[in-house]
Amino acid sequence: MKVSFVVYSDYLCPWCFNAFVRLRQIEDEYGERVAFDWRSYLLRPEPRRPGDEKGALERFRAYTHSWQRPASESDSGVFGTWGDAAPPSHSLPPQIAARAAARFGTVSLRAFQAELFARYFSQCRDISAPEELEAAWQSAGLPGDLSSLRGDAGLERAVRDDHREALEVGATGVPGVRLKGNPAIVVGAQPVAVYRRWVERQFARAAGETP
Repeated sequence: MKVSFVVYSDYLCPWCFNAFVRLRQIEDEYGERVAFDWRSYLLRPEPRRPGDEKGALERFRAYTHSWQRPASESDSGVFGTWGDAAPPSHSLPPQIAARAAARFGTVSLRAFQAELFARYFSQCRDISAPEELEAAWQSAGLPGDLSSLRGDAGLERAVRDDHREALEVGATGVPGVRLKGNPAIVVGAQPVAVYRRWVERQFARAAGETP
């Protein structure tokens, strides 16, 4: 039996980084008995307006101090201290790039996701910048180059469709996780033990051990 989940996530969300780390642990523990279908959620669906540039870096640095809260939890990602790099413009560029990576299979997508989260939160780089996305693509070992896929309108359409779906099933924030085929969603980065109990409960139900 395989238990399949849908995960709504944004690469600019620190709690999504923690969820990624924890769900990778679940994947390592259960192997092919679990599957996670990662879908897009856009915390910043549109780029910053030109008028927003003044003082943006200072405000963003102040915001990144809040990353210490998810960093303090068990089974968390590694969070750095933001320097002089520009803040990311919006959520869409890394989401489109991840959608392109997914075309090459689950292993390629996971490698690229790990690159995105590490570059943003650990190395404090702007993952909305084309050069950073291209570097992440190459570091993840993906074939060809990302720039050749960036103009594919189908990628952006798929990302926005994911976001609309997330809102329709009640994702008021991210990360949001639900069983595939079940619209009931759990929002927030849960401890590994909670995800594990969720998986085990599905196995038990399949075996007729729970009502």
